[in-house]
Amino acid sequence: MRTVLLLFVSNIFMTFAWYGHLKFKNVPLWKAILVSWSIAFFEYCLMVPANRLGYLNGQFTASQLKVMQEGITLLVFIGFAVLYLREQIKWNYIVSFFFILCAVFFAFRRFD
Repeated sequence: MRTVLLLFVSNIFMTFAWYGHLKFKNVPLWKAILVSWSIAFFEYCLMVPANRLGYLNGQFTASQLKVMQEGITLLVFIGFAVLYLREQIKWNYIVSFFFILCAVFFAFRRFD
């Protein structure tokens, strides 16, 4: 559970690092890069321990961690896009997000 929580919080930081600057259209690119890298530092401080905890404890494989992170990223991004950027989520976005979340399901499904 700690792995999932750390991945979730780290993705909040990363989403702001990657997309938060889009609201500030008049800020020079170099400033947006510096601020983004500053925010991303905190993402790495959470992401690295999350992956090490989940992997070294034998709880998850590396592939499961990556697929889980992508699913969490989408969930965080949907909230970010709607609440922070004030974008509408269209039906085709929902369908595409759904198929990516299906990948998460199949990554954790046992077919032995």
